[in-house]
Amino acid sequence: MDIKEIQNLIKFVARSGASEVKLEMDDIKITIRTGSDSDTTIVHQVPATQMPQQVMAAPALVAPEQAATSAPAPATAASEDSKYITIKSPIIGTFYRKPSPDKPLFVEVGQTIAEGDVLCVIEAMKLFNEIESEVSGKIVKILVDDSSPVEFDQPLFLVDPS
Repeated sequence: MDIKEIQNLIKFVARSGASEVKLEMDDIKITIRTGSDSDTTIVHQVPATQMPQQVMAAPALVAPEQAATSAPAPATAASEDSKYITIKSPIIGTFYRKPSPDKPLFVEVGQTIAEGDVLCVIEAMKLFNEIESEVSGKIVKILVDDSSPVEFDQPLFLVDPS
């Protein structure tokens, strides 16, 4: 397991809301615990032959902190559009505006939507998850490009409920 995979695992666990995840493989054991204050603690139990990975795991803790420092920027944009409801991604994956390349878009800017309407699809681990609207209103803005990766709780759409 390389450092990128460990970093991705840390990000996934931190955003999933799980309190603890244990991963055991042939030569490595990883336990990731998240606290109530959203800090991530990593405990590696690695044989002596794997020591360089243990030393390299320290920068992985910086990634969630960097994500936390970049979070206020979208929050200020949301305050400017306070009359709009933001629909956020419930999972990590790849955002698609169409069910397949030859099909029409689920929704477009200016379109009126009802509660339960499918807005997009997010692919995660080869599973396509339909994201349904929890509100009724009109699509004001689509915040993500088609076929681009999205994070947990990332804003996807702005909806005018009036």
